[in-house]
Amino acid sequence: MVTDLAREELRRAATGRPTALTIGVFDGVHRGHQAVLKHVAESARRHGLAAAAITFHPHPKQVLRPDLTTEYVTSLEDRLSLIMQTGLDAVATVSFTSEFSLTDAGDFVRMLVEEFQLARLIIGEDFALGRQRGGDPETLSALGRELGFEVEVIELLTNDSTDKVSSTQIRDSLAEGNVSHVADLLGRRFSLHGPVIVGFKRGRSIGFATANVAVGNDRAIPAPGVYATIAHLDSGPTPSVTNIGVRPTFDDGGGLSIECHIIDFDDDIYGQDLRVEFVERLRGERKFDGVDALVEQIGKDRDAARELLAGMSIGAR
Repeated sequence: MVTDLAREELRRAATGRPTALTIGVFDGVHRGHQAVLKHVAESARRHGLAAAAITFHPHPKQVLRPDLTTEYVTSLEDRLSLIMQTGLDAVATVSFTSEFSLTDAGDFVRMLVEEFQLARLIIGEDFALGRQRGGDPETLSALGRELGFEVEVIELLTNDSTDKVSSTQIRDSLAEGNVSHVADLLGRRFSLHGPVIVGFKRGRSIGFATANVAVGNDRAIPAPGVYATIAHLDSGPTPSVTNIGVRPTFDDGGGLSIECHIIDFDDDIYGQDLRVEFVERLRGERKFDGVDALVEQIGKDRDAARELLAGMSIGAR
């Protein structure tokens, strides 16, 4: 059973001409995803087709296993932007609901033929679609012969240890604070962004003003600690140092926060959307004996971040 909502979402994104298509969640749009998406764009050009992707949101496991916590590597907004940057003509976001989860693979593929003029379906070797993952490559190939589209199965990108590059690897590395490895998997630096909100204002009182960045509680974030980062302001990328943690020295019970000290910058940016890119973890979170010891360490962290970022092209994302 195909939902009316899914059909309408596909119809809004349809290119109006025969299309090469791939399907997935694409959370993070990591190097593996990018390889598939770029292959779709190249294949479409070779065959005179439009190039498109379908992404599901929320993540199917969030609907099928609500007892598990789902943390996204990228926001949906960033995911769509990054997908389009690979050279596609269109991307459709299909709402994954409990009703949609009952859709048979054959019914969904028939809808793709009707609404997207599906001509080529490009999938990974471990791909499966539809209720009970019934739409595996063999089944989809048979449907293609019946409905008039080709199925191309491609090998997935692996890392140096021959493991498939995956969003799970990225979440695991974030949980370890290994943001440099995350950058290798993503093909770009990991970033978070959100509005700058009013915090406790302690940073300004001790000489290190910070921008408190609010992000959704469904985002995967790096492990608590202090990071050399790049803050993206209206004026351009700027060196910064960012603390993720619960402020154990003050023990204020305020919960986890993301506080970015933008080096040599003191303007009021409350309410603005601030993107912070993570370059390297400098240290873990610590509780200091007092404010003086904390201030001394923050100064060292700032200097370490400044030195680390000085030799980098901080505008390259």
